[in-house]
Amino acid sequence: MGISLYRQFRKTLKGTPLTGRYMPYNWSNLPNPIGVQWMAYSWMLDEFGRELANTINRFTNDVHSLTAWSRVIQSLTQKKQFDATHEFIDTLAINALNSPYVVKGRFGFAAAHLCHQANMLKRPATWSDDLPLDYDIYPHVADKYGKSWRGYKGLKRALDAIGASAFRGGTDDFRNAYNHRFSPRFVVGMTQLVTRIVNEKTGQVRYGFGGREPLDLAKIVTLLEREQMLFYVAFASFQELVREHEAAIREQAQC
Repeated sequence: MGISLYRQFRKTLKGTPLTGRYMPYNWSNLPNPIGVQWMAYSWMLDEFGRELANTINRFTNDVHSLTAWSRVIQSLTQKKQFDATHEFIDTLAINALNSPYVVKGRFGFAAAHLCHQANMLKRPATWSDDLPLDYDIYPHVADKYGKSWRGYKGLKRALDAIGASAFRGGTDDFRNAYNHRFSPRFVVGMTQLVTRIVNEKTGQVRYGFGGREPLDLAKIVTLLEREQMLFYVAFASFQELVREHEAAIREQAQC
């Protein structure tokens, strides 16, 4: 069954246009050679730029695959839909719906580190190596270290648009439910058969019975395609921030 379904998927994928695009690699333009003062920045930028591109490009491929699967399952029986979801779709969809949170965190982490290093140019006399350790760097940390850079404001706006209310509502807040409760299924299967409800005014508690329908894969793909475009905007904004850093570093090197 799995082999037959996968062959059908591969055939459909071949005829499914790629709606996204791939992020570039090796785009930085730091001075060469570069002073030892900027060794940490240089190595971080090399890694962060590569891993951000890897993350977004993987997401682009996953959205493409889910688009093909959304077409394949339309003609399948419910039993075969279950098989396809269990063997192939679940992993792709779970990763994709968690990706906006992941991408925001990784951009924030990269921006915090790079802006912290670049701030040596802004405050040479008072700069302190006071960035929190990696496990304490959350997206908001970058706000403190990036606020003096014009490019950070654009990146911040781009990141705020990712995983916003429309996406959370359209996915039944999947990311939060998946990590902290029980998330809705994809294609087939009911969840949340009992819902506990508290009246905010009276404090009265009641229970609802029925269940939550599975997420429709075609609708999920549409939402993911929108997020995909927001990822690309964030990547371009990140590049602009880095270019601002690079220009300042080159100017210092010429002094």
